[in-house]
Amino acid sequence: MTLRARCVLPGVCCALLCFSVIAIGDDDDKPADSSRRSAQSGLNNEQQRAAGIAVAHPIAAKAPERIEALGLVLDATTLISDMGDAAVAAVAEHSASAELARLHALHAGGAGASLKMLEAAQADQAKAQAQAQIAAARFALRWGPVAALPIDARQKVIQASTSGRSLLVRADLPGRHTLGASPSKALLDVDGIQVPGRVLGILRETTELQSVGLLIEVSNPPGGLGPGARVPVTVLTVERTGLLLPRDALLYDENGAYVYKQLTKQSPADMARYAPVKVRLLLPYGEGWLVEGVDDDDDIVVHGAGVLWSLQGMGAQQHDDADDD
Repeated sequence: MTLRARCVLPGVCCALLCFSVIAIGDDDDKPADSSRRSAQSGLNNEQQRAAGIAVAHPIAAKAPERIEALGLVLDATTLISDMGDAAVAAVAEHSASAELARLHALHAGGAGASLKMLEAAQADQAKAQAQAQIAAARFALRWGPVAALPIDARQKVIQASTSGRSLLVRADLPGRHTLGASPSKALLDVDGIQVPGRVLGILRETTELQSVGLLIEVSNPPGGLGPGARVPVTVLTVERTGLLLPRDALLYDENGAYVYKQLTKQSPADMARYAPVKVRLLLPYGEGWLVEGVDDDDDIVVHGAGVLWSLQGMGAQQHDDADDD
């Protein structure tokens, strides 16, 4: 399938204007009957106008998949506390290791360090090392995306969150325990306002929701939004490429989604004939859907598909799109 053009989200409204052909009559979509038969006779121009049938080419488009999530604004002091515990434990472990090395040297040189002192220092060093490892593991478990950042970037995130210039939000994706590539963007719904956020990464620690969680940084958050607040979040994943069709073009039955395609006329005098073509729904996009299963040069019924369904003998069993024109 050749993509003729690419759409971006701000242009979706303009793209859908291509489908805004005036329709006459009721074209409400109805459930499809699997016993539909192939069209034996077509419709002339007057019948098409009376039925409100209009056709248009699908438009190639590219859009990110949207995943709904539940967001919780985190307390930045917890980040500082966990980071401080890890730093203190690391310093204590370094000090205990230095003391053990000093006593080792004294004992080896016979300078007054007894074996008992050396053994006590070894125990202290082992305890400090274990505490440092626990603190580091706890910090990585709770704040893995922050811990993975380069030192300069990590300090910027911490300073911004503690000063109030940004917020850290945990977004849980209910029903999901894994996620492929980590998304890069998210949108928080704050009183109907779409507030953008930057996804720092996937969190390793789960909550009572038992779902995969993402850590999101929100710069310049709206006033009043603070720790403990719960807000809806939309996570934007990698972009998907497909063909854009308006919702009116789509029908659905027990075999899945399908559209009506206008078959190519053998001569200008021939009446218009239509055939159902199975499509795969990718994701909603503006007032339409991105789909697979048709080509960008197909004539797809974008208004009046429900009328075609209701006409006896105007349908057929769904089939994958093939050049049977």
